[in-house]
Amino acid sequence: MNGAFVISLDFELNWGTFDGTTIEAYGENLLGVRQVVPSLLDLFAAHQIHVTWATVGFLFYETKAELLKDLPTIQPAYRHPEYSSYNWMQHVGADEATDPYHFGKSLVDQIIATPGQTIGTHTYCHLSCLEEGVTIEAFKADLEAAKRVAARRDVPIQSIVYPRNQSSPAHFKAAQEVGIDVYRGNETHYIYRADARGDEGLGRRALRLLDAYVNLTGHHTVSWDAIRQSSPYNVPSSRFLRPYVPALRFLDRLKLRRIKRSMTHAAKTGQVFHLWWHPHNFGKHLAENMAMLSEIVAHYETLRQTYQFESLSMEEVANRCRPAIVSTQECHG
Repeated sequence: MNGAFVISLDFELNWGTFDGTTIEAYGENLLGVRQVVPSLLDLFAAHQIHVTWATVGFLFYETKAELLKDLPTIQPAYRHPEYSSYNWMQHVGADEATDPYHFGKSLVDQIIATPGQTIGTHTYCHLSCLEEGVTIEAFKADLEAAKRVAARRDVPIQSIVYPRNQSSPAHFKAAQEVGIDVYRGNETHYIYRADARGDEGLGRRALRLLDAYVNLTGHHTVSWDAIRQSSPYNVPSSRFLRPYVPALRFLDRLKLRRIKRSMTHAAKTGQVFHLWWHPHNFGKHLAENMAMLSEIVAHYETLRQTYQFESLSMEEVANRCRPAIVSTQECHG
């Protein structure tokens, strides 16, 4: 009845930030991903940490010409066109060498080459599912495109992390129909409810910030039985790892204590704890962010030795719960 430590990373580069900030304001974080990815992979490999890298499909490409040839015929028709990755394409450079903000093939190669790392999808174009104008048909076409480009690298796509955590039962069903049956759900509390942009309000955002430091809403660990009974398999978020911010560094002890206590709860009760963030969150202040993560990994090692806490990807969690596997390897719980 062992618990599990799950990490998923929303790997998106500027496809996840172009509609909220500028290269001038956030470019250091995005360029920093070139150092973040190998640093993370080295740490994960050293401690046998299994991770799901939810990757925007556009990042599989090395050149704009290759990308443009592959675009799906059905595309999202956002009511707010400034949200569209396709409209943003006019700002994209020729290739990864000249535009490291929008292409990531060399980084994807590093992930594929590292043991224990799995690639899921963060949709093909960083599709915001709940925005007005986005249809289920466009969503399915997007996922099919994401699966096609990954298949060329012999990467099967089994899991999805929804951009901006926007999803609904209709999207879960559509993803299943194209063969993606594992997702990262949101924490089960109203402050983490999935909404379109502009619908959540400052109050909920402030409460989420406070919840990162003080346990307002619980541990958000999940039982194996709950995952097994979900369809598709929901391996929900337990905590977003907020990056190091100099102005808030005096609160870092509280943030780490919050995470460690929830990990310990999962280990003791045989449940799953799911931590996530974006690689670009670490793009600035890399040393401080890696020190923070190393402390979390050290705590995992203690829990592994004491309670047989196990590091699993989202896909591995789901595989433990599949009926065909339960007969020979019982799903914990």
